[in-house]
Amino acid sequence: MESLAVALGHAADAKLLILSADQLGSTHAATAGGFTALREGAATTGTVMMPGPWSRYAADRHEGADLGIHLTLNSQLDCYRWGPLTAAPSLLDGDGGFPRTVDDLWDHADLDEVRRECRAQVERARLWGFDITHLATHLGTLQQRPEFFDVLIDIAYDTELPVRLEGADAEEKAGFPFRRLAGEEGILMPDHFTLVRGGARNHLDATLASLDAGVTVIAFEPAIAAEEIRAIDPDATQRIDDLAVLTDRGLPDRVAAAGATLLGFREIRDLQRSRR
Repeated sequence: MESLAVALGHAADAKLLILSADQLGSTHAATAGGFTALREGAATTGTVMMPGPWSRYAADRHEGADLGIHLTLNSQLDCYRWGPLTAAPSLLDGDGGFPRTVDDLWDHADLDEVRRECRAQVERARLWGFDITHLATHLGTLQQRPEFFDVLIDIAYDTELPVRLEGADAEEKAGFPFRRLAGEEGILMPDHFTLVRGGARNHLDATLASLDAGVTVIAFEPAIAAEEIRAIDPDATQRIDDLAVLTDRGLPDRVAAAGATLLGFREIRDLQRSRR
């Protein structure tokens, strides 16, 4: 089959790189950090968590940015909570927010409520004016279980949106061929994915040094240096570092030196829709 790079008009051996600023809408620090990475840095896309308390703020300031919806069914922070947009008792824990862990969600969630909630998040994003470019899944919740993955694929198909899926290693761990199943429905996805987990500069350098042909997504979680994020997120220092890396003026040159071309998800979305 034709590779995604070739379908996008690039050579078969092209290295295409998407730098994502994740979790806009979750906190003010993450929202401001994400927009800074997109407008003053090298980030080429971002994701918005619509149940997040700052998603309305993100909607007011997105100005047509390349943004996907970070479909959210978990609220993992101990002292900062968000919950469903819909009436969904099975998606609540004892604190009144989404479950903190993926396993807790998987054990108790009603799939009809999952489906309604995810659709509501997409519809609210549309109502608020986002030009949605793709779908992602918070903590991999909708990717690693077949019954939850069906919800993700149904929404992607109906909305004609590509999905940010992980690669072969995650597929093997899940135990079912989620990439093939998505492809059979005409849904496009990047070839490779990596999530920065601390040490953003070293992580990025290592990824650039071993970059494979095709489309690679590197997902960051940038945040501005604010007391808010330090108070609620144990990974605050790492997230502040993510922003510093994405706004490093030398980053585009490092990407070019690695033989890579920066790309957003809007091009992939438009390609997928043109094939319908």
